[in-house]
Amino acid sequence: MKTEVQTLSPTRVKLVVEVPFEELQPSIEAAYGRIAKQVNIPGFRKGKVPGRIIEQRFGRGAVLEEAIQDALPKAYDEAIRENEIVAVGRPEIDVEQIEDGKNLSFTAEVDVRPEFELPDFASLNVQVDHAVPTDEDIQTQVDALRTRFATLKDVERAAVDGDVLLVDISGTTPEGDEVDDLIGKSLSYELGTDGMLPGFDDAVRGSQVGDARSFIFTPQNGDWTGIPLNVNVAVTGIRERELPTLDDDFASMASEFDTVEELRADVRTRLERLKRLEQGSQARDKIHDALMEAIDIPLPEGAITAEVEAHFEDGHDSGPDHRAEVEENTRVALKSQFILDKVAETRELSVDEAELSSWLIQQAPRYGMSPDAFAQALVQAGQVGMAMADIRRAKALAAVLEEATVVDASGQPVDLTSLDAELAALQSAGFAG
Repeated sequence: MKTEVQTLSPTRVKLVVEVPFEELQPSIEAAYGRIAKQVNIPGFRKGKVPGRIIEQRFGRGAVLEEAIQDALPKAYDEAIRENEIVAVGRPEIDVEQIEDGKNLSFTAEVDVRPEFELPDFASLNVQVDHAVPTDEDIQTQVDALRTRFATLKDVERAAVDGDVLLVDISGTTPEGDEVDDLIGKSLSYELGTDGMLPGFDDAVRGSQVGDARSFIFTPQNGDWTGIPLNVNVAVTGIRERELPTLDDDFASMASEFDTVEELRADVRTRLERLKRLEQGSQARDKIHDALMEAIDIPLPEGAITAEVEAHFEDGHDSGPDHRAEVEENTRVALKSQFILDKVAETRELSVDEAELSSWLIQQAPRYGMSPDAFAQALVQAGQVGMAMADIRRAKALAAVLEEATVVDASGQPVDLTSLDAELAALQSAGFAG
């Protein structure tokens, strides 16, 4: 097979491929077999029709057309692989010539990853927060523990953040029709947590028992996307939390420690571990941003357009701003993939079975599935390759991080090599932060 590569732009190439006829023979034989299984011809069992009979009935051209459908994808993949082209998206393929007994020639235009140079990773340096918890951080954690043991009492005053409200909710369309998804009775909600609909907290803050409040909510997805809905809220109860006294009795009742001092010391230790993990997360994000800023590359517009259009296939397009946001996110994601894939290639990184298993164990709970069920779902959806690519890119970013310089807010170097041990310690202690 002969292939000529023509560069159309930094992000698009055209392949001119010529396949010798003898290389098409396996596809031609397979074409006879497929056609034989699809036709009924008197005197022959289905699937056992001789090739000469198929040619008499349907013509040699039908066989060649069927063979091309099988041969083209294989020839295209081989051409891409032999010329070390990183294709992005689907190719546009045109059959130029098919001569029986001679050859098959076709062209394929496809978007590609552009050529670019990686920076010296040692030149990258970022700053992260301190890993030392403040007294306020410690008190916040202690108060969170006290909140678990708090009691609720009814109050007769205006609602403030931190109160637990009892509310009835109903919603209507601009025409006055009820919205079933916005009906709720005797709902319990902590004001100030922004856990309800956007605008809910502002609407009910300052209300009293018996008050009725309303606000407009415009969904960004679902059946009511872009439609301003009227939400009505009836406040039927206001309760405040009474926290238990912070003393040694509480410490021994709520934890394995006998004194408040011991409890605080343990909280400080756990927070230090958590903040070191946060340093690692910050460092990864900032190094990724620094890497993106250090490299300027053109992006394949065709692939970006296709990705954006695929995003809006469900019809939920809420306007130009939404489309612009999706396009920008697509550009950032594609550039990141290009860079991290090249890092992985230059560092010869791969993903082994143990790393894939570890990733499955970490990701499965997010989908409410066991690791085995999650793995099976990935196989059925044909997404194992995508998962492997994501793991490989994470390893690539970690490789960059190892060579870059990371300091805290005071300029002191940060050692990120102990993060796995810190995470294991937090998980064994059951600390959520």
